[in-house]
Amino acid sequence: MRNNPIDQIIDLIPVQLRNRYFLVLVLFFAWMIFFDKHDILTQWSLQKTVDQLEEEKDFYNQQIDVAEEQRLQLELNKEKIAREKYYMKRPGEDVFIIVDENEKK
Repeated sequence: MRNNPIDQIIDLIPVQLRNRYFLVLVLFFAWMIFFDKHDILTQWSLQKTVDQLEEEKDFYNQQIDVAEEQRLQLELNKEKIAREKYYMKRPGEDVFIIVDENEKK
């Protein structure tokens, strides 16, 4: 009969958990999940950062498309924009500015 208290504690552990291969696998997965340089928490935060950067990339690509469309409109309507926004005129031409009271408000 054993009187060693450690043996009594070990006997309380199920046989499957005393298997050294099982213990090595548990330690390996615990190391990979929590302690490794590429642990799950780090990978999760990196993936969140990548997703955020991809959203920003899409937003800026849309902004580039809008700016390109505005540039094309500017190229096509140079005279109209110059006359309406900057009140430019041709030599010998008079420009009358009519302000609508409804637009002022």
